[in-house]
Amino acid sequence: MPRTQRNDNFIDKSFTVMADIILKILPTKQRSKEAFAYYRDGMSAQGDGEYAEALDNYEQALELEEDPIDRSYVLYNIALIHTSNGEHDRALEYYYQALDDNPKMPQALNNVAVIFHYRGEQEKEKGDLEAAEAMFDKAAEYWKQAISFAPNNYLEAQNWLKITGRSTKDVFF
Repeated sequence: MPRTQRNDNFIDKSFTVMADIILKILPTKQRSKEAFAYYRDGMSAQGDGEYAEALDNYEQALELEEDPIDRSYVLYNIALIHTSNGEHDRALEYYYQALDDNPKMPQALNNVAVIFHYRGEQEKEKGDLEAAEAMFDKAAEYWKQAISFAPNNYLEAQNWLKITGRSTKDVFF
């Protein structure tokens, strides 16, 4: 039984019923509908902290999904799981794949920046200021891109860019 059919609260059940109705009436290929069902089950599992199950569902969705924008969201969610598990190299691989499919995805750009900033902080703690600055510069480039697509978001990143002199813009929007 698909995960979404096991939901036990009214809101989840209602959403599932509505999503199923919409899927049935949309003029979409069966393959895309199946991909969405796996994606939806993956999101449900991920929300419950069932990462292995979520990854299985996302992998199934990737095999079926042909639309690059939809694929980017599947890849992004896979990257989120790896990020939360501390697997930053693996997460970056999936963020980059998501960005290949959807270069204007600010949340992926932001998360790449966060990983580089984190690595910069680690290098700083080790005393390698040159490596730290290189990581911070990479973070800045990704944050600038994310902010250009979503200027009202990432206020802490905007502050950090100004404070560190990595941006001369006072207002991004």
